[in-house]
Amino acid sequence: MSVKIFLDRAQFSAEPKVIAETAEFTVSIFKYGTGIESLILENSRGYVELLPYMGQILWAAEFDGVDLRMTNMFSQPQPAKQIVDNYGCFSFHSGLLSGGCPSSEDTHPLHGEFPCADMQEAWVEISEGAVTAYSLYEYVQGFGHHYEAVPSVKLNAGSALFEIDMRVSNLSNYQPMPLQYMCHMNYAFVPGGRMSSNLPDDAFKLRRTIPAHVKPTPEWTKLNEDILSGAFNANSLEGAEAFDPEIVYFADDLPQYGENAEFELTSPEGVTFYTAFKTADFPVATRWILHNEDQKVAAFVLPGTSRPEGYKAAEACGMLIWLPAGESKHFSVTTGIKG
Repeated sequence: MSVKIFLDRAQFSAEPKVIAETAEFTVSIFKYGTGIESLILENSRGYVELLPYMGQILWAAEFDGVDLRMTNMFSQPQPAKQIVDNYGCFSFHSGLLSGGCPSSEDTHPLHGEFPCADMQEAWVEISEGAVTAYSLYEYVQGFGHHYEAVPSVKLNAGSALFEIDMRVSNLSNYQPMPLQYMCHMNYAFVPGGRMSSNLPDDAFKLRRTIPAHVKPTPEWTKLNEDILSGAFNANSLEGAEAFDPEIVYFADDLPQYGENAEFELTSPEGVTFYTAFKTADFPVATRWILHNEDQKVAAFVLPGTSRPEGYKAAEACGMLIWLPAGESKHFSVTTGIKG
């Protein structure tokens, strides 16, 4: 038996409020001084914090006393139309009509229209073994596309792993909609960390294109050459403090390696960040690493339907999904701390 609790924006205030509590779970809400609503799901191992009305951004995650989120410049979430205005989060939903870093030929914003979408509904479901937060967003434009998106986060009892899901439904009566999606998880940088997966060792390839937001330096160019020559271990964060601008890798055609993909980032102390998903849903994996005084991130895997190089690039390489009228597609990622 489960209990469903519908949220109302009028419930949120600067004073934190517990809205549900069991022996294992606590659900609480509050509102930041910036006006952004927060929803916290907590179990005996830790918590996740969501922004239920802003793209259901997963603002923070902490388990077993370990902060999963990247080092960033934001002390609290800000009102935003684009994700760069709120790039202090643990994860966000990139896409959905278009996504990734736009090329000079693209017209969409960075990571698409959805990441900071103003969600119309939010609710929580609690069962004996899990608590799940849902949000709902309806996108509609005259002479354009019409879809419903329902992102969710599920936290299980006694676990430091959680599930990030997205269901997209094309509400059009006749026309297909383009679909690009990436579960963009901004994991903390782990000095001396080691990355591994159940893919072949050479599955990840260094990005050779340079997007507009990357400004190469001589040191960065030399670092790329060292990675390509094998002088730098691409599966290690040893020395990755030099990764500024960002270093990015891609692994394509993941279904060739099996139905399920698993990725880990392990610290020298033995803490292992973990992510798993089905390759049929996410045929492309991106690895994004950046280290400077303002931002430190080791996104050891970003599952995606295509490389995050914009709409036109996905279309050109045949990786753009077309979702038929009246049909839905569901994406699911399991992530967190292993063990």
